[in-house]
Amino acid sequence: MSSILKTNALESEAIYIFREVISQFDKPVLLFSGGKDSITLVRLAQKAFFPAKIPFPLLHVDTGHNFPETIEFRDRLVAELGLELIVRNVQDAIDEGKVVEESGKYSSRNSLQTTTLLDAIEEFKFDACIGGARRDEEKARAKERIFSVRDDFGQWDEKNQRPELFDLLNGKIENGQNVRVFPISNWTELDVWSYIEQEQIEIPSIYFSHKRKVFLRDGLIWSHSPFVYQEEDEQIEERIVRFRTVGDMSCTAAVESYAATIQEVVGEIRSSTISERGARIDDKRSEAAMEKRKQQGYF
Repeated sequence: MSSILKTNALESEAIYIFREVISQFDKPVLLFSGGKDSITLVRLAQKAFFPAKIPFPLLHVDTGHNFPETIEFRDRLVAELGLELIVRNVQDAIDEGKVVEESGKYSSRNSLQTTTLLDAIEEFKFDACIGGARRDEEKARAKERIFSVRDDFGQWDEKNQRPELFDLLNGKIENGQNVRVFPISNWTELDVWSYIEQEQIEIPSIYFSHKRKVFLRDGLIWSHSPFVYQEEDEQIEERIVRFRTVGDMSCTAAVESYAATIQEVVGEIRSSTISERGARIDDKRSEAAMEKRKQQGYF
């Protein structure tokens, strides 16, 4: 019973945050990756504004190196719910010379998303970008407020944030500024999965165990793909794996697992001693990797 009450309290808080966004901002957008957290945001937004449609578009910053299962799910979800989807591509920024593609063993397009995101915010004049980041994921994200102000360059100053007392959310911004909004900031990975189980929310198949071609590097299980750099001596093998978090293929490692249902995933997470972000390759570049990306305008 206590877990049900906790989940309901978190849901109520998230719905309140969504409604505050609509009341305080002119052009909000939901940042959508096709992962479990952004899918959960869509369900919460549906509840917040039912019986009306979700009153803002979804924005996907597509690296071009995403898991095909995620893209297929994204397009199907948008079609089924009649949502507006805006897609902006990192490849365009590369072609225009705005960013330089990385090369080598740990190359990834993940950090290149920042320029594409900031360009999209400027193009559509979005003043609030709703994201699925949670404080339990990573220490830089633990510093974020629910309404997190970005300056007119899209940058985040972790030392200059507004207090949020008694659930009062201050959306007042200056011309050129925008706010990142995190409705599930106070949720944990287990909270998200418990909610998915409770609501019977469909999610991409890669979250469940499946046979996949992979290779091992630095103690992590990397996906074999044309998008992922691979040394000649790194042997391809097939393993039964799943993904705890979904991002660019070049920065998301798999975990060995036989969890094929939501109930089995929940049980696996309860007994896990490794955090969800432990499988994010891009977080391992440095101790402050995420914080530096956020300061530059990252999600």
